[in-house]
Amino acid sequence: MRILVTNDDGIHAPGLKICEEIARELSEDVWVIAPEFDQSGVSHSLTLNDPLRLRQLGERHFAVKGTPTDCVIMGARHVLPEQPDLVISGVNRGRNAAEDVLYSGTVAGAQEAAVLGIPAFALSQAHSAGNKHQPNWNTARQHAPEIIHRVLKQGIPRDVLVNVNFPDCSPGAVKGVMVANQGKRDQQLLHIDARHDGRGNPYYWIAYARGIKPMGRDGTDLAALNDNRISVTPLRLDLTDETYLKTLTGLFK
Repeated sequence: MRILVTNDDGIHAPGLKICEEIARELSEDVWVIAPEFDQSGVSHSLTLNDPLRLRQLGERHFAVKGTPTDCVIMGARHVLPEQPDLVISGVNRGRNAAEDVLYSGTVAGAQEAAVLGIPAFALSQAHSAGNKHQPNWNTARQHAPEIIHRVLKQGIPRDVLVNVNFPDCSPGAVKGVMVANQGKRDQQLLHIDARHDGRGNPYYWIAYARGIKPMGRDGTDLAALNDNRISVTPLRLDLTDETYLKTLTGLFK
């Protein structure tokens, strides 16, 4: 099985090394193609107005001056001798749950693989403010291979990717796996953090209220992570709302 590994935190991110180790538990044929620089929050963007620069760092290790989506296309359509059998994107530093999936470059890497007809996983390791720079990488490292193996044995439908989030705890403290719905945060926590630079000019950060743990309804990825469970969420490329589709169909008959 040929596996393509990518991420959005960049080619030198520690989570990418963890992701490669996870991939090597499943296959010896592993290729790593990741962004030259941090691409967090770029979602499913493509680089269309600038050329893509490809730099080889070692055997089967490449950096692309572009987005995670660019990396997957570059790997599947140019670098690899044949299309990969699996794409694993991550391991992201921080959870990609709830609305994160709309912004995440990690999820987008797996999403692009699904567009190309390749089975794909997005892996993310949750952390707290206290261990932001040293998340519990071993939690993802120890639990991911078995989860991926079991899901692949079952099979992933076409146009679906699997989003996996690991809780902020040690590997032994994980309570289990929860197949969960995508959650939704309280958007009242979202705000603009206004500041001034040394010259008195204003600048801004988009931020969430600190010190508040995002809660989720039962059965969601947020609830799973808050309970120290690994969340596994299948995400579809087709975003059509079937219920409202029927309403609009009746409206325009």
